[in-house]
Amino acid sequence: MTSSGECKKVINAIGMMSGTSLDGLDIAAVEFFEHDNNWSFKLQEAETISYTTEWKKRLETAHLLPGTELAKLNAKYGIFLGEQAHQFIDNTKFAADLIASHGHTVFHQPENGFTLQIGSGAHLATKSNCLTICDFRTGDVALGGQGAPLVPIGDSLLFSEYDYCLNLGGFANISYNEKGIRLAFDNCPVNIVLNPLAEEFGLPYDKNGELGRKGKVNESLLKKLNALSYYHQKPPKSLGREWIEAEFLPILNASELNTQDKMRTIYEHIAVQITKDLSGEGKMLVTGGGAFNSFLIERMQALTTTEIVLPEPDLIDYKEAIVFAFMGVLRLREQVNCLASVTGARKDSCGGVIFLP
Repeated sequence: MTSSGECKKVINAIGMMSGTSLDGLDIAAVEFFEHDNNWSFKLQEAETISYTTEWKKRLETAHLLPGTELAKLNAKYGIFLGEQAHQFIDNTKFAADLIASHGHTVFHQPENGFTLQIGSGAHLATKSNCLTICDFRTGDVALGGQGAPLVPIGDSLLFSEYDYCLNLGGFANISYNEKGIRLAFDNCPVNIVLNPLAEEFGLPYDKNGELGRKGKVNESLLKKLNALSYYHQKPPKSLGREWIEAEFLPILNASELNTQDKMRTIYEHIAVQITKDLSGEGKMLVTGGGAFNSFLIERMQALTTTEIVLPEPDLIDYKEAIVFAFMGVLRLREQVNCLASVTGARKDSCGGVIFLP
């Protein structure tokens, strides 16, 4: 780390995020300001790069690839990320000090001691010609943690005015303070199960929950989903594609309900699982693609007296990319960016691997 990295009070960082719902690649250019160990930020530019059909298929089937093909995809995806970052910087003229990339999760099995986010940092740094930080989860897993969720460090330092921070993406994850300690965990699946059902109607997702709204709650299916053992575990805990395939989908696929009734029941399930973790007081910031789903927000608000706050669309879309940019800033400054109270690791850590162009 350079001395300028240690002393600089304003840092320009680009965050890159690809979520499990495969909506696209989010890129956010953010200016971060430090004042007496307090942080603030300004989102300067942001865009989402939609995946082509080919890229979406590559990423959603990556876990099925043999080792050599997965290694090849890791490099190709790193090149793709680097090209997109280079184009973004060229278009926006943003003077980036660093790029922080989440990568795309292929495997997440912290109970077995590993997690894998592809998108080669070396290739990304070379193609973008910018210092790059990636692989934010592995260090925490090595310390016995879940490697997830990681966003709570941003919730704690950038969004402390809210009692809860909820992200609705492929999965829902929530973050809050309890007795001065930051806690966070994955609540339940969201778009990772809803989007494939919407695709049965030829739609990429269920806009505003219109499909699910027309269905009926099936109490039997709802009861089975709510009874899944994960929901009765205490945090730290996290979810991944493997859990969906092993636990959630067998119950869903065994049901003979029509698709809209399945969707309506899943909406109720999501609302139940999220609101049961709320005290009924204070304010909750809701971001991620699911925040635009008006029916889901309605169902959540119907089950809690906690005030649901929907911010401006740019923050809904890009909060995770903003926080990963911030995690990169903290990594460059060798400050804690991963909280043991959240992940269950043996200690707080400073995660991320640095690649120079």
